[in-house]
Amino acid sequence: MRLVFLGAPGVGKGTQADKAAVQYHIRKISTGDLLREAVRNRTPLGIEAKEHMDQGRLVPDSVVIGLVREKLADSSHANGFILDGFPRTVHQAEALAKVLAEQGLQLDRVIHFRVSRSEIVKRLSGRRSCPKCQATYHVEFAPSKSGDVCERCGAALVQRSDDQPEAIEMRLRVYEEQTAPLITFYENKQVLSHLNGAEPVETVYQNLVRELTAYQTA
Repeated sequence: MRLVFLGAPGVGKGTQADKAAVQYHIRKISTGDLLREAVRNRTPLGIEAKEHMDQGRLVPDSVVIGLVREKLADSSHANGFILDGFPRTVHQAEALAKVLAEQGLQLDRVIHFRVSRSEIVKRLSGRRSCPKCQATYHVEFAPSKSGDVCERCGAALVQRSDDQPEAIEMRLRVYEEQTAPLITFYENKQVLSHLNGAEPVETVYQNLVRELTAYQTA
């Protein structure tokens, strides 16, 4: 299966992508991970991306799309993939369609996870992360058993700058302006499914599996 998981920051699409990737033996592709890997390995695209990141600028579409093109050409994605965090704009979605067409492929399904704005703010503002091992927690839903330190490595937990209230509002505005139009874009292509992302993680996942099973057997 070739899937895109779509939704605002904090809807849980990354968590669901991790679970689905294991069950369906397909690869999860996160553009954030791609960027970090390319920068770490100092690939040509990684060097170009780092120049923009060091200047505090957004990495241009040409670089992100190039990274996705390289990753999808990898034979390890022959069974399929889940794109998490890409595409973010209609322009990127159109570019993705061209990349897939170059390989004689197309998307099978786009899953849109819906969560209310107030719930998203609650989820993101309560998130805490470990700066050392990158483990994540939530003060209400998944607190560290060690209090305000990481269970894994003992480092002090922090609230990321983009999880501060002002930053959350900005992230949601950007999503609504740039990414939300993808809902209509993919609806028009008749590949979009909506899921309630506000339910417990396992309930959301059961509904996801049900939706993917229905698509496979249609």
